[in-house]
Amino acid sequence: MRRALVSICATVVATAAVTAGCTGGGEDDGRAPNPLPRPAALTWQQEVRVADAQQRLTKQCMNRQGFTFWEDRGLTLDESRPVRFVQDDVAWARTHGYGGRIEAKGQALHARNPVGTYRRSLSTGRRAAFDTALDGGSDARVLTVALPGGGEIRKRLGGCMEEAERRLYGDPAAWFRTGKIVTGLNALYGKQLMGDRQLASALRAWSRCMKRAGLAHRDPQAARDAVRADTGRLGPERSDEAFAAERRTAVADATCARRASLRAVATARETYYLDRLRDRFGKDIDTYRHLGQRAYDRAVRIVPERR
Repeated sequence: MRRALVSICATVVATAAVTAGCTGGGEDDGRAPNPLPRPAALTWQQEVRVADAQQRLTKQCMNRQGFTFWEDRGLTLDESRPVRFVQDDVAWARTHGYGGRIEAKGQALHARNPVGTYRRSLSTGRRAAFDTALDGGSDARVLTVALPGGGEIRKRLGGCMEEAERRLYGDPAAWFRTGKIVTGLNALYGKQLMGDRQLASALRAWSRCMKRAGLAHRDPQAARDAVRADTGRLGPERSDEAFAAERRTAVADATCARRASLRAVATARETYYLDRLRDRFGKDIDTYRHLGQRAYDRAVRIVPERR
């Protein structure tokens, strides 16, 4: 269950917005005003638009440097939807299952990435110039962030990628630092969440529902792992059969998640544990969300929503 719940942590930390009340109008009654609402996290649709805007800005910058660059628009907005621990959209599951074919499509697009092909076609000198223009090359500044659960992560910051992030977020170093901290907070409470009685109860209700549908799985991640194993066992020659089975399991999963109110419970319990860390990481959480909202506000003026 650990692997499955880490999937919750990686996403709900970014999406569970806890807001304080707004001040009301009227006469001053002598009481201190309520704090302003905390910034909300971006939806996945907004995240896709920000990513598209970053690609557009990177392309424009690379073109100014004398290089060709392609934006990645291979997946539709519907296909770009992340499949998280709790997936309770029955209609999406009926169409896409767990996104197995979307994943295969994405891998094929990545293998045919024209940017990589173009870079390989350049001479040694031009290839080095391309790399420097894109991310600063070997002389770029390196950012280092200490993760909440231990260890660190680094990122090279420079070139057109830095320019694009700066135009969107204002402070790309702060965006990187707070993003890695916030998405890594699950390491501090993952064990508690795994043992949470309310979440465990909702998962048992989900599992009982799945058994009534003829599927014995302890949690959604186990169901997806079983589907992936069956797909590999059947092989490409029986891909239609495998996808039909994937959709059946995904639809049952989404239906049972709705009946067990699994999303509401998982989000509430994640938020509970996250709030207990606000004394140490509240500023990072709010900064991360504020910068994300700033980026989205700018992205809507750069690219249309993906179709």
